[in-house]
Amino acid sequence: MTENKKSFSETVKSFNPTFWVASFMELMERWAWYGVFTLLALYLVASKDEGGLGFSHIQKGSIMGQITAILYFLPLFFGVIADRIGYKISLTIAYLTMILGYYLMGTVDTYWGMYLVFLLVALGAAFFKPVASGIVTKSTNKSNGTLGFGIFYMMVNIGGFIGPASSSYLRTTFGWKIIFIQAAVVIAINLIVLWIFFKEPEREKYEKEPIGKEITNSLNKIWEALKDTRLTVLLILMIGFWTMFNQLFYTLPNFITDWVNSANISDWINQNLPFLGKTLTENGQIKAEWFTNIDALMIVFLQMGVSFFVTKMRHVSAMIRGFLIAAIGIGLTFYTNNVMFTIVGTVIFAIGEMTTNPTFSSFIALISPKGKEALYQGTYFLPVAAGNFLTQFISGNLYEAWSDKFGLLQKELAKRNIAMPEVSDSFTKNEYYAMAEQKLSMNHWEMTQMLWDNYSPNKIWYVIVGIGLITIVALSIYDRVVIRPKEKKDALKTTN
Repeated sequence: MTENKKSFSETVKSFNPTFWVASFMELMERWAWYGVFTLLALYLVASKDEGGLGFSHIQKGSIMGQITAILYFLPLFFGVIADRIGYKISLTIAYLTMILGYYLMGTVDTYWGMYLVFLLVALGAAFFKPVASGIVTKSTNKSNGTLGFGIFYMMVNIGGFIGPASSSYLRTTFGWKIIFIQAAVVIAINLIVLWIFFKEPEREKYEKEPIGKEITNSLNKIWEALKDTRLTVLLILMIGFWTMFNQLFYTLPNFITDWVNSANISDWINQNLPFLGKTLTENGQIKAEWFTNIDALMIVFLQMGVSFFVTKMRHVSAMIRGFLIAAIGIGLTFYTNNVMFTIVGTVIFAIGEMTTNPTFSSFIALISPKGKEALYQGTYFLPVAAGNFLTQFISGNLYEAWSDKFGLLQKELAKRNIAMPEVSDSFTKNEYYAMAEQKLSMNHWEMTQMLWDNYSPNKIWYVIVGIGLITIVALSIYDRVVIRPKEKKDALKTTN
């Protein structure tokens, strides 16, 4: 590795304009994505009189899980196409597709309508992903590459924080539809920046083959990489991490909305920081998306420090510790309906994520045979795709069966032989809750506590944390059986 003898400021100045344009576009793309995705689980199931779609959790889980899995799988194909047609044309296609998809998300109100237009967004985002990282790779060298990707991923999390923060304010002020318009506008800004400031990086010249053959060749190379047992087992194990991680976006916002009473904090903010009231609170509660946004905020401020400590550990040891910390954090958020545990649990989870996720990418690079680094890195998104696909069953089927307050209330009222109208366009979920409270002679949070005591909706934490613990045990066995013997063997070769 080439030693970087430049100062920090000199290294920063060494990046070319294309690098900064790519970093800006990444920030904006993440702003648009997380500005929608962080709130999507809430919007899909929210009562229609609040501007939501009133979907079931199973419908929510399948839309978010299946489409996001497709998004992370398609770069295997789209990266080949982007290299062939050029980055500027690829980004233009990506941005136009995302602009249309985001805008249409705010206009549809049926399951299949939302499914198809969200798929349109995913197609655009899948085109964007390999191009963005490819631009950074081509715009950096051995002396500034580490810092370059550090800046790039910092932009990811800055966008990941700003997006939900702005959407949270906008949806309270103007209604849900505005967050989709915002996403379309943000991507439109990217399109303008692309055509004014972006300069196409030089591409390697090679003899072009039919596009189908190039894609087939790319898939064959991925298959070649997957024949490496060390890599394949690692990727399978990381599915567990991503399935657990995704609960932060798919399930936790709904759990908080259903069960966590944050009135005390909401009252304090409105009394002492009234200028933040509309952004952070709604109907006397902290908005659920702000608890999720703690994760992005923590990463923005702490990732560099955590990464420094992680460099002192073996890669697999760091991943195991990160898994354990993340499992404890996510477990705390679902174990209790105490708002302070929700906050502390999310903070702990963020530390675990900061420890595990970058180390995973770095470890893939470490086990990659010389000359096959890019090939091995191309497999990174496979467990992400699989994890998103599996998440739908926890966030959808399991949550609806065990933890959905509306469903549990229906069950309780049926037990008590209390007749209620069916929810429809003329009788919303919120009206159902209000009538149930009246018939039970309870206020909203008394009724919520009664359901909590009778049905233990927090038992979903057993499954979520269980996935984490199984992954930790499997990763420990993987380390002992596969990685440590390899390290000893390599150490003996070096000694001899």
